[in-house]
Amino acid sequence: MRELCLPVGLDVGSIRQVDKLVNSRVRLKKGETLFRAGDPFAALYAIRLGSCKTAVPAGDGREQVTGYHMLGDIIGLDGVGSEQHGCRAVALEDTEFCALPSERLEDLARGISALQQNLHRLLSREITREHNIMLLLGSMRAEERLAIFLLNLSQRYHERGYSSTEFVLRMTREEIGSYLDLKLETVSRLFSRLQDERLIEVRGRAVKLLDRIALAHLIAQRCGGSGAQQSRSSTTRLGHPSGR
Repeated sequence: MRELCLPVGLDVGSIRQVDKLVNSRVRLKKGETLFRAGDPFAALYAIRLGSCKTAVPAGDGREQVTGYHMLGDIIGLDGVGSEQHGCRAVALEDTEFCALPSERLEDLARGISALQQNLHRLLSREITREHNIMLLLGSMRAEERLAIFLLNLSQRYHERGYSSTEFVLRMTREEIGSYLDLKLETVSRLFSRLQDERLIEVRGRAVKLLDRIALAHLIAQRCGGSGAQQSRSSTTRLGHPSGR
């Protein structure tokens, strides 16, 4: 738990109390479901290993991908208000979660103000993230959406101590398209275009960012302002609530 955002600002004794909340770990194989839309809300889940996606039912029977989550992220916040989950969480690879029982977490937060503030920050970031994704994706061209997606992953991997230029895309092209509100053919064409322009190198699901400045410039051209500054702003807004 020390590596997650919940213990920020807590003293040693409080951190130990938070550590004790983790009384179970959930291990899923790739493709297995952690919870579904409509399931009762009973816990938050911290990703210890692996990654997962969250998705909501779409009107045509398909699912709309709403998030990509990696180690250190906390998921399940969608169930806090309604006491039931509004999305489905699916492992994108073999993944391990630490379960944080909601009732025990709430009881502990009442006695530890710093923990309560951190929980409120998580909820606020989730609301802000969803709002900003709608604004960004609703006003940007397809190539700008993909550029932000790649730069956001670069930033998040860097924050976790991994390479910011080489990583594996755990979501399929179709899932990325669903997340960015793009057709599969468009996503495939954009990856090929960015590779032809020597901005990225793609080998299967492995991606290498060859020119992050040029990727940031794609966003800056549309949004205005300095490429580096605009890139940091855009990728942060497309980030996830548990990002540090």
